[in-house]
Amino acid sequence: MTKAELVAAMAKASGSSKAGAEKALNACLSSVRDSLRRGRRVTLVGFGTFLTSRRAARNGRNPQTGKPIKIPAARVPRFKASMALKKAVK
Repeated sequence: MTKAELVAAMAKASGSSKAGAEKALNACLSSVRDSLRRGRRVTLVGFGTFLTSRRAARNGRNPQTGKPIKIPAARVPRFKASMALKKAVK
């Protein structure tokens, strides 16, 4: 599902316009992004939890040349699905 399809589904389900649904979706995504940027978790009961975690520095290989490279440590976003979502998808 693309963002446009999601906006259309939200508009249909809520009985509002596509423009209103898109504003709501953008506000939601912006809030999640800002919270993760601050290092906070975002929990949507029945859906899942967005969080950040640290990925340690590691050694890798350049796939074109085969030379070893150093991959620096990074903070990355993660998503942990709730049991309700897992059961719904199963």
